[in-house]
Amino acid sequence: MSEPTATMLQSHPDPLADLEPGLRARTVDRLMQCATVCTSCADACLAEESVAELRRCIRLDLDCADLCRTTATILARQSETDPSVLRATLEACIVACRSCGEECRMHADMHRHCRVCAEACELCATACDELLRDLATPVGGT
Repeated sequence: MSEPTATMLQSHPDPLADLEPGLRARTVDRLMQCATVCTSCADACLAEESVAELRRCIRLDLDCADLCRTTATILARQSETDPSVLRATLEACIVACRSCGEECRMHADMHRHCRVCAEACELCATACDELLRDLATPVGGT
């Protein structure tokens, strides 16, 4: 977890009481890391000689990067959060990460950048899923 992310989220005057702050900060960091890795993977795919064979991978990389950045931004905003929007965004991000990760895994033997991207996508999907479960747990843990 990035200390600046956690510190900033914890300094908010009206933190979301229904989310564990450390988990929220770790998820924001995972999302931003995944967005960066996916963007870099798409760029690396474009530099490969077999770029035509990587077209779907590039598209999914870019879609995943966009959704991860958007989800991180929404998650970092704590004022007047609409839980249904947050849930839908997290769910969409999980789908994008899994789809991108699966595609990248198909190219991982030939392209190291795809292997790195698949791993980042898996970590991000897991973090989003954990946060989604935390969001579904009522305050007080019952």
